[in-house]
Amino acid sequence: MNYIPVTADERERMLERIGVSAVDELFSDIPKSARLSHALAIGAGHEELEVQTLLARIAANNRCSDDLICFAGGGIYDRYLPALVDNILQRPEFFTAYTPYQPEVSQGTLQAIFEFQTGICELTGLDVANASMYDGATALVEAALMACRVTKNRSRVLAVAGLHPEKIETIQTYSAAGNFSFETAAEIGPLLDETVAAVLIPYPDYHGIIADVSPLIEAAHQVGALAVLDCDPVLLSLLKSPAELGADIATGEAQSLGNPMSLGGPGLGMFACSEKVMRQIPGRLVGKTVDSQGNDAYVLTLATREQHIRREKATSNICSNHALNALAAGVYMAALGPEGLREVALSSCAKAHRLHDELIGTGLFRDRYPQARYGYEFIVDWSGSESFDAVYHDLLEAGILPGIRVGERGLLIAVTEKRSEAELGRFLEEVHAHG
Repeated sequence: MNYIPVTADERERMLERIGVSAVDELFSDIPKSARLSHALAIGAGHEELEVQTLLARIAANNRCSDDLICFAGGGIYDRYLPALVDNILQRPEFFTAYTPYQPEVSQGTLQAIFEFQTGICELTGLDVANASMYDGATALVEAALMACRVTKNRSRVLAVAGLHPEKIETIQTYSAAGNFSFETAAEIGPLLDETVAAVLIPYPDYHGIIADVSPLIEAAHQVGALAVLDCDPVLLSLLKSPAELGADIATGEAQSLGNPMSLGGPGLGMFACSEKVMRQIPGRLVGKTVDSQGNDAYVLTLATREQHIRREKATSNICSNHALNALAAGVYMAALGPEGLREVALSSCAKAHRLHDELIGTGLFRDRYPQARYGYEFIVDWSGSESFDAVYHDLLEAGILPGIRVGERGLLIAVTEKRSEAELGRFLEEVHAHG
């Protein structure tokens, strides 16, 4: 179908009808700093080929993770994606119709989602996983809302300091709407009482620290609150599972399971819980049964979304799941298997620990948390005499994305299995150049 734009006269009449004097007013809620402040510098009167060439030249100014040695993380990770993942994803029966609105007809899609749910249950050790959520942040919000429903009259949600700052912002947005009150604290013990619905615990935290979360889970349970672990799915192949630790709900950002970085999105929210609270699980859930012929059949079950029941009885108004992203995660987990995923995690951790120790050994970085345990992500602070802004810029110019800036001198570094020994060596060489 051809796209036919409205005429200038039609646009003016529409603006007049809604009481707006100019199109710019429609974007008044967007901060000016986030708006395009100037037109693309392509001039006027060019032929199509010339415009394409100009736009390609402008686009070449961007640098993506494929052009850089990437040590950035903070929830989105540069992992190797087996060719099998994309090959399955682009099959037309998945790629062009991946949200089954007549679900029982879409047995292949439902089975794929069921396999994803099974993989998440195996990673977390919990009884039930849903068909995925939008991303890790919204999954954590849904866990907080679910805890308030499970604990009935409770409406306080506590988060342990160290939770991802973007997840904190997302939870605060929902809290501001009056759904629940929200507090974060380094020490939650004094805040715990019978009004608390949930304690949100990072595992690991934003700086990569893997703390002993068992006392926090036990403290939450002692006052009747639910314990929610916000997890890294790759590290779960090495760590004690949320079920072993006694968590009621496990959430997390599952992008690193077979999904590209994609400029930070779309993400993929994983969500699993114990059987005792599963009746309040949000979103889609695929179950396995048999049809009238006795054959295996897959169906949407525990349908508690607004689309299925009355709004006031719905567990969530989340309207879909990231089915294509969940398919990628399911294929990735099936392709690697438990041992393969464990090897990915072990390789990442080994390289991270080596880089960490050698960076500290340069004398140009200091360890922010010397006694902490971490996996494949850690934070260090620049202690050299040179401006860290200049050092960071030079590393980028050398083709290295060294990590995420945290404050003036902090650097959050993630090392995945993709980083070769030569790339680690280059990073260290560029750092040494500033000694």
